[in-house]
Amino acid sequence: MPRQSPELLTLDRMETPIGTALLAVDAGGYLRAFDWADYADRQLALLKRFTGAFELVPGTAPEAMRRAVDAYFAGDLAAIDTIPWRTGGTAFQLECWHALCAIPAGGTSTYARQAIAIERPKAVRAVGLANGANPVGVIVPCHRVIGADGSLTGYGGGLWRKRWLLRHEGVTGFQDHGDLFDFAEDLERARAAG
Repeated sequence: MPRQSPELLTLDRMETPIGTALLAVDAGGYLRAFDWADYADRQLALLKRFTGAFELVPGTAPEAMRRAVDAYFAGDLAAIDTIPWRTGGTAFQLECWHALCAIPAGGTSTYARQAIAIERPKAVRAVGLANGANPVGVIVPCHRVIGADGSLTGYGGGLWRKRWLLRHEGVTGFQDHGDLFDFAEDLERARAAG
């Protein structure tokens, strides 16, 4: 059996208010991974897990995708809904990730509500694990999932980014237990991450 060539993915770097975003895009123009420069190793690990053999080549994402990311960070919260994405994963993971896309900007959900949304109310922990393995952060908005008590829960790009994203989207009903940085400190972290 002939060995399959690795899939070529374009890796674009975009500056955002919360650091440098890394966009991995396939030849069809689909976003395959979105992460942060300070989490590049995580992005590579998720790409290996869900893509198979691939090669990243520096380049530029499609202009419409870049405009949508810029528009989101400029305040057009619905702009990211236009970005086409695809990834590997189990049927369960994909179901969880598509359910995340149903959480509107400015809204939040919980792992329990997400489990109910996919008609598996007892799969709360599995939903949490699937969300944690989401390779297309921000675009597949796992940052919109908070704890049942309103607390911030884990986020692959750091809780300070999750807090910033939720505030950017106008969410105010979350509790901040433990990682208490104010907005100015979040921006300082973003400058350091960029």
